[in-house]
Amino acid sequence: MLLPVLAGFFFFFSACGAPAGAQDTPAGSRFVCTSLPLDAANPGCPPPSGPVVGGGLLLAEEEVKATLLQLRETILQQKETIGNQREAIRELSGKLGRCESSDGRGGPWRKELAKGKDTMGDLPRDPGKVVDQLTRTMQALKDRLENLEHQLRGNVTVGALPNDLREMLQRRLGELERQLLSKVSELENEKWLLHNETSTHRQRTEAALNALLERVSELERGTSAFKAPDEFKVSLPLRTNYLYGKIKKTLPELYAFTVCLWLKSSASPGIGTPFSYAVPGQTNEVVLIEWGNNPIELLINDKVAQLPLFISDGKWHHICITWTTRDGMWEAFQDGEKLGTGENLAPWHPIKPGGVLILGQEQDTVGGRFDATQAFVGEMSQFNIWDRVLKLDDIMKIANCSINMPGNIIPWVDNNVDVFGGATKWPVESCEERLLDL
Repeated sequence: MLLPVLAGFFFFFSACGAPAGAQDTPAGSRFVCTSLPLDAANPGCPPPSGPVVGGGLLLAEEEVKATLLQLRETILQQKETIGNQREAIRELSGKLGRCESSDGRGGPWRKELAKGKDTMGDLPRDPGKVVDQLTRTMQALKDRLENLEHQLRGNVTVGALPNDLREMLQRRLGELERQLLSKVSELENEKWLLHNETSTHRQRTEAALNALLERVSELERGTSAFKAPDEFKVSLPLRTNYLYGKIKKTLPELYAFTVCLWLKSSASPGIGTPFSYAVPGQTNEVVLIEWGNNPIELLINDKVAQLPLFISDGKWHHICITWTTRDGMWEAFQDGEKLGTGENLAPWHPIKPGGVLILGQEQDTVGGRFDATQAFVGEMSQFNIWDRVLKLDDIMKIANCSINMPGNIIPWVDNNVDVFGGATKWPVESCEERLLDL
């Protein structure tokens, strides 16, 4: 059984493995088998039909290397993208921090604007324009955040970023968006407040300019018949209910005042009502009156204080009365000397604005319904009202003719006083002549 097998092996090696001419080798020689490449194989020896193990391993190794290189390149690209996005987030955070540094009531930039300086480079000085530009900046930052978020979602896949980093980026983007929306809302509110403040300031400025223009117009058209606009007196010679003077201007709301005037009267009993101020709902808002045998009285909001003044001797006398709403304090001066003081006269009651100021009559309705028994009989001049309590030194200087101080609320000028019913205006004696009459 073994002989045929051995014979077959020898035949195979002699045909395939021996070099050319080996078949002629004499008996007793050795046979050597040498491996040859496939392309150099003997045509009589077919190539093996099984798979070539070495070549398959080389192909698999090349594919693995290519895959690893591609993965490495992808990781580097994703890392670069993440770095760029982190840099953008830091930039936006810095800008947001600078915006937050301008927070507060008005913010530092508003304080600088009040000094006339720009605090953000080339921002305009107009507060409204500043707020508009800041609003546009916030909107631009918001748009950049949205674009960044879209790019992040488009470029970074779920599998490419770690879950912690992805959640951190999304959370940070959400916080920045909320902060930007809050800042835009605050800037809108700030813009609205600035608009209101600007409107209020404009209204005050226009009111002051209108008052100045009115004063200039009065001076331009007021060609007084007297040597000076204040050198006149109003004469009320009869006790009637139709002779009176009227001040064209009205009073603002007052929390204190000083009234000074020169009076000359010999009427009896009582000199009557030198002046009265009535407002809707209260005809005795401010009244100075001497009625019958009663002493001179000062009425404020229909509350009464008796004044120790004595002026019905037919001579010129300088009278000043001060009052303040604080504790209702009042003072009475005659010819520069304080003769009386008191308190609790309509305390904490402000003098109401918009009423009618009448010389020589007491009003039972606003601007009318006079009572002849309460009418003033005599002459008056230099009727001035201030919105404060004058100092004692100022009152003394006015009384002794050292200074001429017109009232800042009601000044004594010719074109501010109208007369009715036979009341007349005449040139008044000089201040020095009135002093000699005392």
